[in-house]
Amino acid sequence: MAGVPLLPADVLLSKRVQEMVLNGEEPPHLYVCREGDATQEVSSTLSSIPIIDFSLLSTSAPSSKQEEVLEQLRSALCSWGCFQAIGHGISSSFLDEIRQVAREFFLQPTEAKKKYAKGVTDFEGYGADPVPEEGQPLDWSDRLFLDAYPEDRRKPKLWPESPPSFRDVLEEYTVKMKKFTEIVSKAMAKSLSLEENCFLNQFGERGPLQARFNYYSCSERPDLVLGLKSHADGSGYTIILQDDVEGLQILKDNQWFTVPTISDALLVLMGDQMEIMTNGVFQSPVHRVVANSERERISVAMFYTPEPNKEIGPEEGLVNEERPKLFNKVKDYADIHWEYYQRGARALHVAKF
Repeated sequence: MAGVPLLPADVLLSKRVQEMVLNGEEPPHLYVCREGDATQEVSSTLSSIPIIDFSLLSTSAPSSKQEEVLEQLRSALCSWGCFQAIGHGISSSFLDEIRQVAREFFLQPTEAKKKYAKGVTDFEGYGADPVPEEGQPLDWSDRLFLDAYPEDRRKPKLWPESPPSFRDVLEEYTVKMKKFTEIVSKAMAKSLSLEENCFLNQFGERGPLQARFNYYSCSERPDLVLGLKSHADGSGYTIILQDDVEGLQILKDNQWFTVPTISDALLVLMGDQMEIMTNGVFQSPVHRVVANSERERISVAMFYTPEPNKEIGPEEGLVNEERPKLFNKVKDYADIHWEYYQRGARALHVAKF
């Protein structure tokens, strides 16, 4: 862009997007990624991303109703690779607390947030993702990335002390997310007529949970930048809490569908490792976050991943003559995924059988 200095990515990442917005700066060239983007976008009012009521899977619900919900779940993950979960047992007031501590953290002065800053090549902490490979754009957003479970993976010095309730709220949210992953993993297995613990066994008891708090600043040029560039997740699956500002989009049939905001819903999004475990039955969708010219946006993503060095692969019950084995067994796929993500590419092909 004319008049904008061509600075290297590591220099740009030393200044946060929030600072650039406050200073009224135009997006530097390394953030520009949407020029010539002609993919059709579909409004959230037309989006049919499935909503699954998990309260109907309780033991007190009629078996016919449970079967109906499991079929809805299977259909959602085969066609969309995601769903909006309601009836999950987490109160709306507590979900508001999560959003509130996230917002309070990002709205602090820059110096207060820099206490938890990460290096350019580090992953955990406050800042931006590590610098991508040359030619890949930067995201118009700031984030705080923290290991949350198991406890011995946590780095307390990176857990904010301000706002004062941040640590307690995140700890409680982690406990609730651990329980929720058990419910979701069992439901997904039953929806495929598999033994209910099969996916939990692949994840392992110490399958990590990593929290990513996202702050998407306003942009006067949403036609040029993306809050988060298009990608598929390398996790087993990701649980996303949105605020009331739309921006997350799912790619389906070469169209971008905006995910509606539902205050009490948790968006459950399949990652590549669930696509591997289900032998391609469930899809890991490409998604992105678009910028908003009028309002900033907050979200909290919790990534659920198999234990380090644990081998995963297609469930035997999903391999047959009609659907032959599509993937090999893999270890630490999330690390492989990140290497490709840095290049703007997907990694799923490395696991292909």
